[in-house]
Amino acid sequence: METGNNSADYRPLILVAEDDDSNFKLINAIIGKRCEIKWATTGTDMVRLFHENKGRTAAMLMDIKMPEMTGLKATEEIRKEDTVVPIIMQTAYAFASDREAAMSAGASEVLVKPITLAALRSCLSRFLPDLKW
Repeated sequence: METGNNSADYRPLILVAEDDDSNFKLINAIIGKRCEIKWATTGTDMVRLFHENKGRTAAMLMDIKMPEMTGLKATEEIRKEDTVVPIIMQTAYAFASDREAAMSAGASEVLVKPITLAALRSCLSRFLPDLKW
C-alpha cells in the first residue's frame, strides 16, 4: 500500500549501528514507534545492511566506536556510494576533534551520548521533515 509519505503513515527506515544493547534499546524506545529500525552490531554489519536496503534507507544512526570496522570507516565506505542519506554519528566523546573526524568521514550530524529523546527526535526531524512525533 503506497502512502505517499502521508505523515500519519510515514515510517522511515532507520539503520542503527550500535554495539551496546542498552544504548540500542534507548534508541528503539525513542524512535521505534514511528520508524522502522534495522540494527547492526558491527561496522561491517552496518555496511552490509546499507547494501541490502539501498534506496529504502531514510537515515542512519552510526556509533563511532564499533567493533570490526569503526563507524568512521563504515561511514566513509557508505559515502563512496551514497552522498545523500543522512548519517547521524553518535559518540561518547564531546571533543571538537571527534566531531571534526566524524564530519570529515561524511557524517551529516554528530550527537553526544547519552542520547536524549529531544536531541534525537529534533535531529531526525531536520533530516526527515515528514516524520511527526
